[in-house]
Amino acid sequence: MDFHPKDLPISKTYDLKDEKNAIEAVEDMIKIGFKKRKEGFKVLMPKESKIAKRIGYTVTTGVTHGLRQKNEIRDIRYWTYHHDDEHYAIVLISNAALTELGF
Repeated sequence: MDFHPKDLPISKTYDLKDEKNAIEAVEDMIKIGFKKRKEGFKVLMPKESKIAKRIGYTVTTGVTHGLRQKNEIRDIRYWTYHHDDEHYAIVLISNAALTELGF
């Protein structure tokens, strides 16, 4: 990997506190869609490990499931990293957009 996920273009950032917020964020990402977009989505999660794992699982599986229900391509790449002292982050972007951006 020759880049850091924070360098990718982001269309919307979600600052989530719990699983309920994660479900709402997933619904919004699916509604906006990944198709024909050159930007990704960023999800910020609290650094509390238990909450972050639940949010991360909810987001990654929720996006895949939502795209499957809409019969859209589920070729989504994502990275999880330490965003700052208080947050972990997940960046999600379609693989086609990633290739088009030259990463």
